[in-house]
Amino acid sequence: MEQTNVPHVIFLSFPVQGHIKPMMKLAELLNQAGSQVTFVNTDHSHDLLMSHTDLTSFDDRSPNFLFRSIPDGLHPDRALSLSNIKELLDTLQAVAKPAFRELLISTSMRPTCIIADGIMSFAAIDVAEELGIPVVAFRTHNASCTWTYCHLSKLVEAGEVPFPDGNLDKSITCIPGYENVLRTRDLPSICRVEKADNPILNFYMRETSTMTRASALILNTFHELEAPVISRLNSIFTKIYAIGPLHALYKSRIKDLIISQSDSSNGVGLWKEDRSCMTWLDSQPLRSVIYVSFGSLVNLTRLQALEFLHGLVNSGNNFLWVVRPDLIVGESGIDPMELEMVNSRCVSEVWKIGFDMKDTCDRLTVEKLVRDLIDSNRDDIMKSTDKFARLAADSVKQGGSSYTNLEKLIADIRSMSP
Repeated sequence: MEQTNVPHVIFLSFPVQGHIKPMMKLAELLNQAGSQVTFVNTDHSHDLLMSHTDLTSFDDRSPNFLFRSIPDGLHPDRALSLSNIKELLDTLQAVAKPAFRELLISTSMRPTCIIADGIMSFAAIDVAEELGIPVVAFRTHNASCTWTYCHLSKLVEAGEVPFPDGNLDKSITCIPGYENVLRTRDLPSICRVEKADNPILNFYMRETSTMTRASALILNTFHELEAPVISRLNSIFTKIYAIGPLHALYKSRIKDLIISQSDSSNGVGLWKEDRSCMTWLDSQPLRSVIYVSFGSLVNLTRLQALEFLHGLVNSGNNFLWVVRPDLIVGESGIDPMELEMVNSRCVSEVWKIGFDMKDTCDRLTVEKLVRDLIDSNRDDIMKSTDKFARLAADSVKQGGSSYTNLEKLIADIRSMSP
């Protein structure tokens, strides 16, 4: 491998949009700071990313940035969704590690470090330790979720997981800082299993344990939002870089390279953007439109979609709903595995910037929560939202916490170079 003083950072992403996009933002930021970047995805997501990215424009703003892929084990015609995410985890565990090892060995420029999605620790940590390459774990969700995942084994040991009695309102007591804040229904949905030897639950327990062997942790959050839990995570990780919100940090750092808002062809993602709604949206009064999105993986049954639709319409408020072509499926709807259970509890009870709707999907509940958000509790919610929006904006400015943490990450990566 070629030796150079220019840092070479290998990114290893978990192959779904919500993980790829923030990791891509960070990869571009490090590239603009002078690092050679190799962004590694799995074959299926790599092909989607390439088909929906204007590579000419991307190359112009991000030189010395390479895209590579490794197998995911899925059939090429098998579209990725929550219905086969468990299959993906099985096949990835079988093929990803040896493929990633071969990629690292064959690269012409020795990697300075690897930044690996926490869910891909099984593929990155062992190989990196064998080859003597430092690994930094990257969790694309926040500190509260990460802290909760770090206690999965303790939850099982304490008998709080699983909870076969079906009591979803029992208080959780073994997660420091969240005693009597989280209930069983607020735990990651992988905890809703009948037995502690459930393969998916055990996968996440192993991954979290493996992830703690990383030399540092990157979080897509900011200090002012989650200072107490970030401090607690320091008991596990000696270095933590809270650099979120990454989309805002990206815009703050690369002002002259930001994609024109009127031209989405240069965007990076697994889905083609539809901006036909923008004219209508721009014509609406400020803060008058409800935005609805179920992300890139969750599916709804036709009945669930109709209940949400009726609830939104009956609320009497304008709304903009992102509807993927594969959003509505057959009889099995929302798979709980990837839902943001901890986040929604923090949104309602800790940060008080919204309402928590779990384990229900009827039009009356949707209508009531929208009315509460827009009418009854609007002033209180907006006060909290504006407060955290200001803190987030300040964190990504020069001298702000996230801006400074990114500078520390850049400096630490440079110090790893030979």
